[in-house]
Amino acid sequence: MNCRHIKNRLLPTNTSLCSLVLFLSFLLMALLAPVIAPYDPYIRFEPYRSPSLEHLLGTNDLGNDIFSELIYSSRVSLIVGFGAALMATIIGTVIGLFAGYFKGTPDEILMGITDIFLMIPQIPLIIILAAFLMPSFYLIALIMGSLWWTSTARVVRSKALQIRETSFVEAARSLGFSDMHIIFSDILPNIVHVITPKFLMAIASAMIAESSISFLGLGDPTAKSWGMMINFAFIRGGFINDYWWWYLPPGICITLFVLSVVLISYAFEESEEAALRIE
Repeated sequence: MNCRHIKNRLLPTNTSLCSLVLFLSFLLMALLAPVIAPYDPYIRFEPYRSPSLEHLLGTNDLGNDIFSELIYSSRVSLIVGFGAALMATIIGTVIGLFAGYFKGTPDEILMGITDIFLMIPQIPLIIILAAFLMPSFYLIALIMGSLWWTSTARVVRSKALQIRETSFVEAARSLGFSDMHIIFSDILPNIVHVITPKFLMAIASAMIAESSISFLGLGDPTAKSWGMMINFAFIRGGFINDYWWWYLPPGICITLFVLSVVLISYAFEESEEAALRIE
């Protein structure tokens, strides 16, 4: 899927365009955090300061500039979201491709494993593992990525079953190309449009899960994320004293980023449905 194809899929409506701009803005904020943030998030100033020109979102109980914290925290939150989504998408895509292409016994085994993972209560399991294992955002991303691939596997399998019967795949077989070549060179490029929305939705799910786990106090206390900012505001009196600048900005960032990702995913799905209706 080239850039022009992505552009054509996302630009038909103002909503999808705004979502794309918002999504890219958050990515730039994370990438350019040292440039955008006015202070190092660990430098201490006078604590409990209200928002001002010097500190746009005030300072917390430790004297850290909250605006700088907000910008740097986007890095951890996005790393967890993208990392978990990438891992889940890769696992689900590979399993779905192999199950759909080979059919028969491999399909039954792989889909049986998928059904087992579908029966696992994922969020409670993540919370339990996060509570008993060493708190680390990388570990949380790894756990989520290893559990959330099932829906991608099912969708990819369904498309692979359709594409394996097409004439160009039959032609590739008759020319003697290997199964691996056919799977990854002929079938995979034709299902990228299906994988992309699943990847985006996985990012949104991982972001929400990370925020929930961090809010419960099970995240990595040494790393700043939007979820940990809300947790710190809760346990340090930000909610009781109505210091809205402690908890409202990270909550808004989580909401806007997840909303932008979901709307972009819907734009891909709607454009695909429109293309199928035309065909």
